[in-house]
Amino acid sequence: MCGRFAITLPPDAMAQLFEARPDNDLPDVPNYNVCPTDPVHVIRAEDGARRLVAMRWGLVPRWYKAPNDGPPLFNARAETVAEKPAFREAARARRCLIPASGFYEWTKDETGARLPWYIQAKDGEPLAFAGLWQDWTRDGETLRTCTIVTCAAAGEITAIHHRMPVIVARAEWAKWLGEAGHGAATLMRPAPEGSLVLHRVGSAVNSNRAAGPDLIAPNSA
Repeated sequence: MCGRFAITLPPDAMAQLFEARPDNDLPDVPNYNVCPTDPVHVIRAEDGARRLVAMRWGLVPRWYKAPNDGPPLFNARAETVAEKPAFREAARARRCLIPASGFYEWTKDETGARLPWYIQAKDGEPLAFAGLWQDWTRDGETLRTCTIVTCAAAGEITAIHHRMPVIVARAEWAKWLGEAGHGAATLMRPAPEGSLVLHRVGSAVNSNRAAGPDLIAPNSA
């Protein structure tokens, strides 16, 4: 799964990296503790161009009577996105990229305490998570929402968790966004072995209210 991540790249740098036109109401950065239901940066294709927009992390299906009418759908399993009613239409027509500097995962020690880890690209470059987006409208209110696609973990990630976000390589961004023909389903796979690095961080990030760069600092305890 992917339930927490960090983003430190300024919006103008994100726009340049993804060749996208930025909206004006983007979330504040840096944010070292992005949580479900937070607004996140999203790249989507629209009318032959890319836009950098804000969306709520946690896809809200059209049939929900309220945004909290069901569990927050902040992850979508790659193995079932084409079948699940909440995701199948978006998987065909509303794919997006969600930039991140890194993400968190947890293990447990012998006492059951949660031990957080921070995972990032070995080369230090930003990550682009595979995402899906959905507009939810009720009584004149529209909420633009998204989810992160996950797949079975591979390589170094298997030591701490059995799932991981789908990370789309730069050469495949156009295909995932629907700009370069079909075949997006083939991109829903783990990142190449050796492309990610991870380290233990302090337990402060166990709180969704924690903030600041110390959250991603190595902690050997």
